[in-house]
Amino acid sequence: MNALHTAQTARARQKVLVLGATGGTGRLIVQEALARGHEVRALVRSPDKARGLQGAEIIVGDARDEGALRMALQGIDAVFSALGTPASPFRAVTSLSVATSALVRAMTAAGVRRLVCVTGIGAGDSAGHGGFVFDRLIFPALLRRVYADKNRQEAIVMHSGLDWVLVRPAVLNDKPAKEVVRALTDLTGFHGGTIARADVAKFVVNQGQGDAWLHRAPLISW
Repeated sequence: MNALHTAQTARARQKVLVLGATGGTGRLIVQEALARGHEVRALVRSPDKARGLQGAEIIVGDARDEGALRMALQGIDAVFSALGTPASPFRAVTSLSVATSALVRAMTAAGVRRLVCVTGIGAGDSAGHGGFVFDRLIFPALLRRVYADKNRQEAIVMHSGLDWVLVRPAVLNDKPAKEVVRALTDLTGFHGGTIARADVAKFVVNQGQGDAWLHRAPLISW
């Protein structure tokens, strides 16, 4: 399934929890959700890193801590996860899968159904579609261990029993949003691609409601 996607704003207001809210994409998800009138709560490890998230309710805690997640989920309608981890050429990565396991347990206990989780091009069946530089140079040298954990993370989401959407952005940039992106599940002939973080944020917030991409893992790109 492939489709052109445009920003949609005529949705009911929600109370949303954002994980990874202090990262480049997470901050824009917070801003986009607030701009649409949603109530936003952000779980952050350090209050110092939460500067610039004005308008969001800040809760300090570790996304790997199920107890902290349960508290943060009180009254929440949907969760947007933009958790990330640095490149790790030599050491195993487990933080994404550990945090996502804790999140799924906490959401199940709290009765929160909607999870929109950002991973990336190269995860799951999008592996090998990043273009020559990404697939042959960047991925094996820097990201192989990170993506092993992203694959574990995606499997946890897919088997969670929740109302999930996995979002796999193409290579990210910080250019202005174009407002229209391609959302692809059939990657035949697709290699490479880029997308602005701002467009990723718009797509993610759109998935807080509706069933267009429910239980799917679209790759999004310009």
